[in-house]
Formats: sequence, C-alpha cells, structure tokens
Amino acid sequence: MGKVTGFLEIDRQTAKYQPASDRIRHFKEFTIPMSDQEVQKQAARCMDCGIPYCHGPTGCPIHNQIPDWNDLVYADDWEEAIRNLHSTNNFPEFTGRICPAPCEEACTLNLEDTPVAIKTIEQAIADKAYELGFVTPQPPTFKTGKTVAVIGSGPAGMSAAQQLGRAGHDVHVYERESKIGGLLRFGIPDFKMEKYFIDRRVAQMEGEGVTFFAGVNIGVDKTMDELFAEYDAVIYCGGSETPRDSGIPGTDLAGVHDAMPFLVQQNKQVARENVPATAWSSDPVNAGGKHIVVVGGGDTASDCVGTAFRQGAVRVTQLDIRPRPPEREDKLAVWPYWATKMRTSSSQAEGVDREFQVGTLEFVGEDGRLTGVKCCEVDEKRKPVEGTEFVIKADLAFIAIGFRGPFGDSVVADLGDRLKIGVDRRGATFVEANDADYRTSVDKLWTAGDVRRGQSLVVWAIREGRQVANAVDTALTGSTTLPR
Repeated sequence: MGKVTGFLEIDRQTAKYQPASDRIRHFKEFTIPMSDQEVQKQAARCMDCGIPYCHGPTGCPIHNQIPDWNDLVYADDWEEAIRNLHSTNNFPEFTGRICPAPCEEACTLNLEDTPVAIKTIEQAIADKAYELGFVTPQPPTFKTGKTVAVIGSGPAGMSAAQQLGRAGHDVHVYERESKIGGLLRFGIPDFKMEKYFIDRRVAQMEGEGVTFFAGVNIGVDKTMDELFAEYDAVIYCGGSETPRDSGIPGTDLAGVHDAMPFLVQQNKQVARENVPATAWSSDPVNAGGKHIVVVGGGDTASDCVGTAFRQGAVRVTQLDIRPRPPEREDKLAVWPYWATKMRTSSSQAEGVDREFQVGTLEFVGEDGRLTGVKCCEVDEKRKPVEGTEFVIKADLAFIAIGFRGPFGDSVVADLGDRLKIGVDRRGATFVEANDADYRTSVDKLWTAGDVRRGQSLVVWAIREGRQVANAVDTALTGSTTLPR
C-alpha cells in the first residue's frame, strides 16, 4: 500500500485535458501530464484493503500488481515500479492510454466514488521509465533453435512475439498492413494514442531478435502451408475486423460508411500514408463542413465522433439503441464488477448530440446520396414505437455496431475446412481454441486475441498473447518459465 492514511487525507485527482476548443484543432494527444509529485500523492491513496479486487479477475485481466507498484511510486522507486509492471504487462504505455480501467471500477475506494487513479499512475510509470532509460531490449541468453511465426501485430501478436523472443525462439511477425501495430496503429485515433509508442516497442523487440514483415497478407501473399513448412509453430492473432451487417435499408447510398475504414484512413493521413480510394470517390471521406450521424454507442462510435470534430464537422449526432443509463450505479449490487452507468468519453464531451433508446430505421437520400437518417424511439425490447419517427439531417453516416469475426478472405479461407470456426450467440464467428493451450483444430497452429474470443479490450489481447506464448513455449521445449 501507499501511505497508511493517504486515502483519508488526499483527494482523487486525474490528469486534465486541453480544452475541447483547443484539442479538436489537432490529432495529437491532449492529456496534460501530472507532475511526479502529484502522481506519487495519488499512489499514496492506495489503501490496505485486504482483498485487492483491482488486480483480481474482476478488475485487471492481466493481473497487474497494482498495490505493489502504487507503493513503489509512493516510495519514489520508479525503476522497480516499471519492473513490477512489466512482469504482468508488456505494454503499459498502451493500456495506460486506451484501457477503460476496470481496475478502477473494482477499487475498494470506488464504493465512495473516489477510486485510486490507477490508469493515470500506470501511464505515468511507463512514460517515466522511457524518460529515465529503463526500457531497453532484453535479448535471450540462449537460443532454442525453434522458429515461430506470428500472424498479426496487434497487442496479442506483439505480446506473444515478445515473450517467445525472450524465451530464445526465432520469432517472425507478419502484418497485412503497411506498418506494425494492427488496430493499435490504424484503428485507435492518434488523439488517444500517438503511434511513436508502437515504434519504440518495435525497436525494442527488434533489439531482442524479433523480425517484422509488414505488407504481407498471410493466406494471400504467403500460404499457411508455406508457413507450416518453414516454422515449428504458427500463432494466428488476426483480430476481429469484419463489421457487423446493420441490416438497415439504404446502406448503399453514397455517404454511408462502416466506422473502421473511416478511422483507418484518418490514421493513415496523420502518418502521411497514401489513403485508398472509397467506393464513391478517389478522395478520402472527410466530415469537414458536414452533418454527421454515428450509429452505435461503443468505443468505436466515440472514436468516430472525435475524428469527425477534428475534421471540422458542423454537427455530430450519436444514436444509441440502449436506454439512457443511470447517472450512478447501485454499488452494493454491482461492485466490484463493471457497472452500467452514464459515461461520457472525451470525444463525446467535445459537443456531440447523444440520442438514447433510438433505433435507426433507414438511411434516406436523393440521387443516390445520403441526406438523412430516419429514426424512431424504441421500447425496452428495442422494438420501434409507432408514431415516434423522425429524420436527422446527415451528409455522412458511420455505422459502429461492432464486429462479427475475422476477415474471411485470407487465413480462414486458405485453411478452409481444416480450421474449426465457432459462432457465438450474436452470430459472430471466431477460431475455436480453449484458453488452456490455445491450440486450434490445425496441427502446429495456435490462436489468441480477438480472433479467438471476439472483439474485446486491449488488456485481454495482451493477456491472451502472453498465455499463448506460454503454451507454445511448453509445446516446443517441454517446459517453460514464461508466466501465464
């Protein structure tokens, strides 16, 4: 723990943001870092709560030892703090920025709505470690002679590759896109996480012996059988990227787009990469001077909102079919689990109009181009309420209602019937493999991350990457020292 009476003496404080009027003018991060002394004071609030739910299964999927590194920060031992943090989390600078922090929901002090600022402290530890030169390559002391291919360079693929590289295997990572990072690079907007954080980790991993191949679409440019012939083990971490079919009439109108391609093209523009043409135009989709409607209430929808504002949208409306959640949850009923309550993201705080318990009936247009979104109120069963229809003016609409599985035109198509595919209760597909050994139905092939569990959080991807590394190391050498 930190200071014995810290939680009684020190108020909760988190990092502040640049004003919305300033931050929407650029695509850089806008969090104003706290001083070391302020971070240490927040770490001092961590109490001797007996059962630290924050790093149990209810709080942190990767089991960060949160009370331990809070105490180390309070004691001004940043080097030991990052060593402790790295023992469970390969990339705390990622999670400290983009994780929704279920650990804070599970914090004992959250019973009083004043949880320890865990996410802020985690990011501060990672950033301080880079500043002080504590993050350096950790090459293996010996080589096993075994080779491993990792398909996909998102958080699951990167964490698996780093763990196996440090175990002494020759690891090659294959990425379909032009640069390493998966959706961390191309799906997460730069204003939430700038991409040099990924570049620094790639450089560290290259120093540890991991080799990266960008622009290689496995299953198309290189077959799976070629990989099986070249490597002792293959890990599929391709993610869950196929958008759900909305079933809304009018999606063929010009101006209606799935959310992820919109985010990807903006990230590529920020990185000064060539942006591919859309079905409607050789120019990138741009919200500047337009009325925007975003269908969906999750993180991807919020990212579209923030991106649209930065492009200069006149008005942004977000449609959520769910009822407006309560402002405050019933602590005794849900703590320490993630609660359903009113949450406002930094992007939503920039001025979006949020509509709750609203269904999208149809995209309407003239001459093949979108002009509005026809909506209605829905009941508790999400059925339209007769007589409540209305139309929202829209020049562009983005559909952000989730994903239904991995892309089917590369690895999945190449393996065909050999790869066992499951279907969840919502109709989304996933590669079947249990979380004990992560083996698929194909010999020499393991899988981890969203491609196995469905769309989820970056912390779950990192956890699965670490666990599949443990399983592969055990299979290749008969034993392992890698943590699960």
